Amino acid sequence: MKLPKVNIPPYLKNKYILTIAVFGVWLMFFDQNNVWDKMKLKSRINHLEKQKHHYEIEIEQNERKLSEIQESPESLEKFAREEYLMKKKNEDIFIIVEP
Repeated sequence: MKLPKVNIPPYLKNKYILTIAVFGVWLMFFDQNNVWDKMKLKSRINHLEKQKHHYEIEIEQNERKLSEIQESPESLEKFAREEYLMKKKNEDIFIIVEP
């Protein structure tokens, strides 16, 4: 019984091309820095960049509030009343919670 002859393309017989192909597959799927991990890290970086932008805006707003509070005693009193529910001795506080 004779086995049929299989026609293998010449580029698959070349040991250099075969080695490069195996090396490429190794790098893409099995290496420590494979494609899947790179995609996950890129996604994480994008998420962290968005968070960074959000916190930069929040810092700017807080710095504006701080400078406003430090400039005038009226705004300091307003801030203390609204945020910390502070009051004068002869005052009563009524908290209205909106549903």
